[in-house]
Amino acid sequence: MSENFISDIAFSTEVKKRQEEMGSRKAYQKMAERRDWQDEINESLRSFISLRDSFYMASVNPSGQPYIQHRGGPKGFLKVLDKKHLAFADYAGNKQYISIGNFDTNAKVHLFLMDYPNRMRIKIWGEIVIHEPGETLLQQVRDENYTAEIERLIKIKVNAWDINCPQHIEQRFTTEEFQPRVKQLENKIAQLEKQLKEFQNQK
Repeated sequence: MSENFISDIAFSTEVKKRQEEMGSRKAYQKMAERRDWQDEINESLRSFISLRDSFYMASVNPSGQPYIQHRGGPKGFLKVLDKKHLAFADYAGNKQYISIGNFDTNAKVHLFLMDYPNRMRIKIWGEIVIHEPGETLLQQVRDENYTAEIERLIKIKVNAWDINCPQHIEQRFTTEEFQPRVKQLENKIAQLEKQLKEFQNQK
């Protein structure tokens, strides 16, 4: 039986050979036959992306040297355009242009999106297209509250995506995520202090 799965984007011939040697190939074969990875953005992925304020982006240069870049911004700065495409505005940073230079010769990209509070991670394989900021796409990715000049627009065609297991993901919270919990504790402390004061006044 020939294999023709979306997950083959990661499971190359060499990877499958290694899986065979280590005894995991049959399990991944059955997994793909039962529920292979997805290649379109569904509502679940759309919702997940809309809540992210950062992601990691991997590229490769002509000599095969990989590079991973952290990208951050307000929640939802990585925009879902349709079922196959993502996009974000690229602002001037440290002007190293490593990722951009890599994409000039190899458009393949890999995104790694983390949700630490819920211990989830999603990985996305795709292809990059770089647009000049004067195009219609600008209106779809611009953040009106961020006034820095946009150097370019980066559009990503999604070829495959999958959810990793939560094992070994430690829960971490941003200040924004943690503040409601702190507020609850502060309110509880204030309530207890009030009750203690009332009790002391009754003596």
